[in-house]
Amino acid sequence: MNALIVLAHPEPQSFNAGLKDVARDTLTARGYSVEVSDLYAERFNPVEGAERYVNRADPEVFAPLAEQRNAWKTGCLPAEVRREIDRLERADLVILQFPLWWHAQPAILKGWFDRVFVSGGLYTSRMRYDRGYFRGKRAICSITSGAPAETFGPGRRGGDPDTMLWPIQYSLHYMGFSVVPPFWSFGIQGHGFSYQDEGDFGAHLEAQKAAWSRRLRCIEQDEPIPFPGWADWSEDGRPVAFAPVA
Repeated sequence: MNALIVLAHPEPQSFNAGLKDVARDTLTARGYSVEVSDLYAERFNPVEGAERYVNRADPEVFAPLAEQRNAWKTGCLPAEVRREIDRLERADLVILQFPLWWHAQPAILKGWFDRVFVSGGLYTSRMRYDRGYFRGKRAICSITSGAPAETFGPGRRGGDPDTMLWPIQYSLHYMGFSVVPPFWSFGIQGHGFSYQDEGDFGAHLEAQKAAWSRRLRCIEQDEPIPFPGWADWSEDGRPVAFAPVA
């Protein structure tokens, strides 16, 4: 079994990096081969643009999806995009490790989605959702937030975690992944923010790492989040059978 950890945090000593280490060590001990895509350390460029493409389909007007399709067809994908696709293709399990910034993933991870999930190659009008390129593979989001768990939920000041994660998890489903429920680490206070004294905070961090390791030791048994597939929609995309979980 192979796992890919996509880390989106700029500080090598961060708690996110620590959770990456826990995941790598836990999965390695279980017999996985583990790769790490450290987006900041590897200086992944999240900004899509005409300069990324050396063999343009249209030199006059830059249409990102058209250029992605052409680059896939002609074998001219940017090297860092090809590298990330190769890593994804090798992986049976993909872990996205990131902090919650402005109620979503960091921009570098959003840009990774924009550039790596290549139109015409990794998805088409019919190759998506439960017919997606990565069907048979699992994905999980591991997210940190500075605010305590009690502040999160529908109507609470921290916002609803399910709502904030819906775009990224649905995008993974769009690409064919079986997406299992996320792992949240709340109350990960940064410099200048404090919800606990130093001793209690240190114990909290260690408890979160232990909980993450336990989760990964039985990750194959996790039931995926129920998302609709092609059989659940009519020809015009309206629901005909699927009833989302309340």
